[in-house]
Amino acid sequence: MTIVEKGKTAGTGYQVGVRRTWPVSLERAWDWLMSPSGMSVWLEADVPERAAAGAAFATRDGVQCEVRVVNERENVRLRWRKPEWERASTVQVRTIAASPDKTTISFHQEQLADATTREAMKRHWESVSIRVGQALAMDDRTARP
Repeated sequence: MTIVEKGKTAGTGYQVGVRRTWPVSLERAWDWLMSPSGMSVWLEADVPERAAAGAAFATRDGVQCEVRVVNERENVRLRWRKPEWERASTVQVRTIAASPDKTTISFHQEQLADATTREAMKRHWESVSIRVGQALAMDDRTARP
């Protein structure tokens, strides 16, 4: 009998995903996530403008990022590498309409080196997801007339 480790894939190492549903339309969630203020929260990066495919930058913690794919109002895929990592991972952020006024925001990271890294990144994306929800709630309060 083969024991399969949690989060281990056959071909891409370890992976982790965190998703939560928030009371905001898909359009609003996407526009905020891809804005400089949104990216400041979930990527912890100061980007001067809306990120497009090919954009490269570093987070405040020195993580090297490159935007690989942007499918408008659907998903963004990044190469994501911490300074101490031997190789980059792939991060995908996806928005999924749960209803007209609710959106699931999913953070998925793959090509992680080991189970320890997977657990650390799970905690990271859980924390990010909470901050995103708090920021969306604050943004919603300030956007109302």
